[in-house]
Amino acid sequence: MSSNDKHKNRNTKAQYSKVPTDEDSEERQGLLSDDAHAANADLESNERRLEAERFSRYFAYGLWGHEDPRDRKNGGSKEHHRSGDDDDEDDRQGWSRKKIVYTAAGMIALLVGATMTNCVASVWGIGRRPEGHSSSTGSGMAKGFSGDMLRSNGTHDFKRTVVLVSIDGLRADYLDRGLTPHLLDISKKGLRAKSMRPIFPTLTFPNHWALMTGLYAESHGIVANNFWDPTTKEEFHYNQVASCWKPEWWLGEPMWESAEKAGITTANLMWVGPPKTMSGTSPTYFVPWKDKVPLDEKLDQITKWIDMPLEDRPQLILMYEPSLDQAGHSTGPYSRRVNETLLKVDAFAKDLHNAMEARHLGSIVDIIFVSDHGMADTSHPEPIYMDDILGPEGLAAIEHEDGWPSMGIRFAPNANAAQYLETLTRASKTKEHKGKFHVYTHETMPKRWHFANNKRVAPIYVVPELGYILTTRKEGNVGMSKGNHGYDNKEPSMHAMFVAHGPFSHEAKAQVQAHTRRSMGTGRRPNGKCEGWHSTSDDAYIMDTFQNVEIYNLVMKLLGTESKYTAPNNGTAGFWDKYL
Repeated sequence: MSSNDKHKNRNTKAQYSKVPTDEDSEERQGLLSDDAHAANADLESNERRLEAERFSRYFAYGLWGHEDPRDRKNGGSKEHHRSGDDDDEDDRQGWSRKKIVYTAAGMIALLVGATMTNCVASVWGIGRRPEGHSSSTGSGMAKGFSGDMLRSNGTHDFKRTVVLVSIDGLRADYLDRGLTPHLLDISKKGLRAKSMRPIFPTLTFPNHWALMTGLYAESHGIVANNFWDPTTKEEFHYNQVASCWKPEWWLGEPMWESAEKAGITTANLMWVGPPKTMSGTSPTYFVPWKDKVPLDEKLDQITKWIDMPLEDRPQLILMYEPSLDQAGHSTGPYSRRVNETLLKVDAFAKDLHNAMEARHLGSIVDIIFVSDHGMADTSHPEPIYMDDILGPEGLAAIEHEDGWPSMGIRFAPNANAAQYLETLTRASKTKEHKGKFHVYTHETMPKRWHFANNKRVAPIYVVPELGYILTTRKEGNVGMSKGNHGYDNKEPSMHAMFVAHGPFSHEAKAQVQAHTRRSMGTGRRPNGKCEGWHSTSDDAYIMDTFQNVEIYNLVMKLLGTESKYTAPNNGTAGFWDKYL
C-alpha cells in the first residue's frame, strides 16, 4: 500500500463515529450488575493500555510518516494486516480526543524541555556568544566579535583580546630549522606567513614603531637606531632613555593610543616606544624596558593581566623579547647559541598558547607572534674603507653619521658636500667597488623604501650590499658583530616572521576553504592559487609575504576600531578583507 493510500484510509476512518450498543445504554443508566461493572472496568483499563501503546507507536512512527518496524516484520503495514477486532477498535475510537491530548502533551513537553535547556545554559554561562554567532569552531566565528561584545569562556565574560608578541631578530626561515615545533604547531592550528617584509632600514627601532603605527620611517620619524634631527639639533640614540623617550621623537599614532582613544584598556610589556605620546596618551599599564628579564616572568605578567576582572583587564597586550637578536649579533645566525635561544622562545610560545587554552580562551584571544627583522651572517664580511674613498679630509668633514650598517652622512656646513657626493658615487661604479655599495640622495632613493620625505633622513646615504660593511682602516672589523641587519629589505635574510592563532586565524582559514570549495565547483584544481596565500595544505595555511605596516590595521580590525578610531597609516586599504 502506498503512503498516500495509508493516509487516505486513516482520514476515511476518522469520518465515522461509534454506534452505541444496548449495553452502552444500560451502563449509562446505571442498570448493570456489580460483576458487569468490574468486567467493564477491566475492559476499559485494558483499552486505555492498548490506546497508550498505539499512541506511543503512532507518535514514534506514524507522526513522522514512518511505518512501525513490527508491521514491516509481519510483511506489510498495519493497515493491510489487521484483525477484525482491531478494525472495530479503531472504528470506535477514530482520531479520539485521547490521541489529540497525548499528541499535544508530547509536543508541549518537547517545547518546554528545549526552553528549560536554554534557560539553564544561560544561567550557567554555557555556550554564550554574541548574537548571530556560530560555534567557536565555526568558520564565521570571528565576524563581529569585537569592541564591547562579550563572550564567555564558561566562567567569565571576555571582550575580544589581542596579544601581540615581538621576538626581535627572528628571521622568517628560522621556523624551518626544526627547532620551533610549538610555533609550527600553533601555526598549523592557526596560520603563518611565508615571511613579513620589514621597512627600510631593517633596524629594531624603526620597525617596532612601524608595527605600532603602520607607518614607514619617513612618516613615523624613527629613521634609524641613532640619528640627528637638524630641526631640534638633537641626537636620538636608542639606548639613552633620557633622550629617546621624549614624545617629540615618535611621530604617528601607535595602536595602543588608538585603542585607548576608543576606550580600550591596553598594556605594554617593554615594547619599543615611549611611555606616552605627544597627545599625552599612555597605555593603561606600562612596564618599561629592562634587559635580561626571563621569559617566564613575562608570561606571568601576561597571565596576570588576562586574569584581571573584566573592567580592569586589557584587551590589547604588547610584549617585546630581545634575547634572540642579542644571540644573533653576538654569535651569528647559524650559531649554537641562536639555536638554543630559538628553543627557549619556542617553549615560551607553547606556554603562552597553553595558558590561553587552559582558560578556554581559544575563541576569544588572538595571539600574534611577529619579529622586526631578520639576521645576516657577517662573521666574514668584506670591508669597504670609507677613508680610502673620501680621503682623510673628507672623512673628517663628516659632522653626523646616522645608522649602521648603512651610513647616513651629514657633512659640515663649510664642507663641499656636492664634491664628496660625486666622489662617493663615482667610487661605487668602479671595478673595485661595483655591486658592493650604493649611494643615494633624497631624490635618488628607491621609491619602495619610502625613505626620503623627512629631514631626519640624512641627505646622503651609503647602503652596502649584503655581506659588506662600511668601515675605516683604523677601525677594521675589530668588535664587529657576527650577525647583523639593516640591509635592503628585499633580502630574504632580512625578512621577519608572522604566526597567528585565535579567532582571526579561524576566520582566515574559512576564507581559503570557501575559495577551495568554489574552485572545486568550477572544475578547477582544488589547490589552485588563492589570492593572498603562498600555499595551503590540510594542516598548514601559509600567507604570501606582506609588509609589516599592515599589522596596525589588523589589530584595529580585530579590536573593532578600524572605522572610527584608526589613525592615518601606510597600510593597504582593504588588505585584510581577503582574510577576514
